[in-house]
Amino acid sequence: MDYKYTGDDFDIKKAPTKVKDSANKLDGIKKQIEENLHHIRHAQKMMYARHKYGILVVFQALDAAGKDSMIAHIFSGVDPIGFKVANFEQPTSTELRHDYLWRINEELPSRGEIGVFNRSYYEDVLVSRVHPEIVLNADLPGIDSLSDVDSHFFNERYHDIRDYERYLSRNGFVIFKFFLHISKEEQKKRFLRRINLPKKHWKFSSSDIRERQYWDQYQKAYEKAINATATKKNPWYVVPADDKWYSRLIVSDILTKEIEKLPLAYPKLSSEEAAKLDSAKEELLNEK
Repeated sequence: MDYKYTGDDFDIKKAPTKVKDSANKLDGIKKQIEENLHHIRHAQKMMYARHKYGILVVFQALDAAGKDSMIAHIFSGVDPIGFKVANFEQPTSTELRHDYLWRINEELPSRGEIGVFNRSYYEDVLVSRVHPEIVLNADLPGIDSLSDVDSHFFNERYHDIRDYERYLSRNGFVIFKFFLHISKEEQKKRFLRRINLPKKHWKFSSSDIRERQYWDQYQKAYEKAINATATKKNPWYVVPADDKWYSRLIVSDILTKEIEKLPLAYPKLSSEEAAKLDSAKEELLNEK
């Protein structure tokens, strides 16, 4: 199973949140992840040396699905010079005075870098769809009441996003969109773990429980957003997230296989630059 969606055939109720018997293969899973990470680190060095391609990795998920630990593990050892992470929370008053992609552009990686979005511009068709009052706070023209934040409004935002991703692709960016799909039962276990373990208290927020009340609405919002924005060029990957190690394996497998398709290479020196290297080498060797 490749977990890839490129059209409007995603049914969230049929998408698995767990892979059977994955816990019985933990040693092999960890070994394969480490091999994948080695490939990702190597590819990043070649990317940064040439600045031809950039990679944008988008992680979307409900609370406690493992985004933070996923990012920390998958990109461990990646050279920080060519790597950046951006976290997107509820828009500030300043951000609301701009278009909703303004804050995204501020955080895009450059070509040669791997950039990770911990939540992303998709919040504006997910959280905003569940809580349309957020859209009203932006004081947009023609949006005067909650009734204006309707299906037509979000269909236009889906259109914006598809165009935006096409634009980035044409400019040398490879986009990976991962939805970490957790079950309601597993989320409950992880919330209880945060409450019961003192070292996990800092990760718990009362808003987590409040948002859990909107579980069904979020499921529908994710299904609609994925179906509306999954394309052959910029597909969605829906990753079973109940088992954190197996979800890391899936993500690292996808990143490794897709990045290896890029024509990455270290830049070749011109004859003039090669002659300068030879001259520098000779000068160093002849130092007294």
